[in-house]
Amino acid sequence: MPLPSGIKKINDYLWEFPKTVKQGVPMQVPARVVGSKSIIDQMDAQVYDQITNVATLPGIINYAYCMPDGHSGYGFPIGGVAAMDLEKGVISPGGIGFDINCGMRLVTTNLTEKDVRPKLKELVNLLFQRVPAGVGSKGFVKLNKNQFREIIEQGANWCVGNGYGWKEDLERTEEEGCAKGADQTKVSNKAVERGLEQIGTLGSGNHYLEIQTIKPGHIFDEKTAKAFGITQEGQIVVMFHCGSRGFGHQVATDYLNVFLDVMQKKYGIKILDKELACAPFKSPEGQNYFAAMKCGLNMSFANRQVILHRIRECFSKVFGMSAEDMEMHQVYDVAHNTAKVERHLVNGQMKDVLVHRKGATRAFGPGREEVPKMYRDFGQPVIIGGSMETGSYLLAGTEGAMQQTFGSTCHGSGRTMSRTRAKQLFRGDRLQKDMEQRGIYVKTTSFSGLAEEAGAAYKDIDEVIDSVHNAGISKKVVKFSPIGNIKG
Repeated sequence: MPLPSGIKKINDYLWEFPKTVKQGVPMQVPARVVGSKSIIDQMDAQVYDQITNVATLPGIINYAYCMPDGHSGYGFPIGGVAAMDLEKGVISPGGIGFDINCGMRLVTTNLTEKDVRPKLKELVNLLFQRVPAGVGSKGFVKLNKNQFREIIEQGANWCVGNGYGWKEDLERTEEEGCAKGADQTKVSNKAVERGLEQIGTLGSGNHYLEIQTIKPGHIFDEKTAKAFGITQEGQIVVMFHCGSRGFGHQVATDYLNVFLDVMQKKYGIKILDKELACAPFKSPEGQNYFAAMKCGLNMSFANRQVILHRIRECFSKVFGMSAEDMEMHQVYDVAHNTAKVERHLVNGQMKDVLVHRKGATRAFGPGREEVPKMYRDFGQPVIIGGSMETGSYLLAGTEGAMQQTFGSTCHGSGRTMSRTRAKQLFRGDRLQKDMEQRGIYVKTTSFSGLAEEAGAAYKDIDEVIDSVHNAGISKKVVKFSPIGNIKG
């Protein structure tokens, strides 16, 4: 297929749109896309329009990036990465996403598929009962508004302090489970009301909880895998994906409205798409959103912490052993939809910059102090969820990511079709039966929701992972295959 108009090949896995003027607004930097030629050919054309729009934002540094799982989103493409100068740059909710800190958590066990298969249905049914999923689902942690406001400043620390988890979980969570500088006074009552009953819930859409195993030949780096707690083929792990639910959505909505009001009137910022609404990072509005967004990060860390607690309870009940005896250690928890101040090499000098990652994962290389000490020689664990039919990956961050993409990589396989189209093509009840025949037992709150998440609605996860591996921005460690799944 011919290449998209204006794109240039840098190498087999990196492509660039040079700086140009778009509708009278100049791109400040080129836009780069990571991916194989096949992925570039298949990419939704709107992604290229969106990532070049991102390149016009004030204060953007080096490049606007899109990862190989990229697909069109709100303002930024999902898979978008942009680093901003702290003094001249902006902060944009569209570069973070509505589901703030939508992310992944991975837990190992010392069980094998042989141990789990006979009790798989019992286990999945209990998890489905104990971890609420679906639209409007409510958690078992009952909170008043003041307690919720404590949680959004303390994150997973509050949960562990209240008996929902182990101290070591915090060491194995990005930001140690708490984004410093979160300020609950910058969050609306409406956001609090939406989030109040959602701690410990999966939600809907592409959020899931999955029991996985490792097929023969799917450990690619034994030394790193062992450091991450993966010791053998056939081992059982649990991976889940969820975020800040209605709370994060309301925080984003509240501040988008603020930014739309002040962006041009007060700061004279011209943008190509109102979905890129932003404010100078150092402005009062920018700082208020940054503090509120961190509350979204913390709500999500707390949400996943409580879910992990429930998972350990369910395994203990089904297998008659303690979670400690089953060695149910968290490998890591990574965030997808964030903006963080991080130190990176810019024009030969280390500099603090604001990195937006929307549907992209931090992938810090070996030696970075943000990586837990136990993993520091290997790079940060990077958890990549695929579709429920195809499998998922554990990667490691690399020095290449630090040099090329502000320590960032992909976050999943990425959609190839809309949810509406998927529902036209697939039937959830048939999909459930077909998957069970293939050894994957699925429980769902909605058959239409299940149809939306059919494997064929997503890009080839292996091709996406090969792209980031070959681009040098993360390296393959293990591939996991699903055997049990809970969908919202």
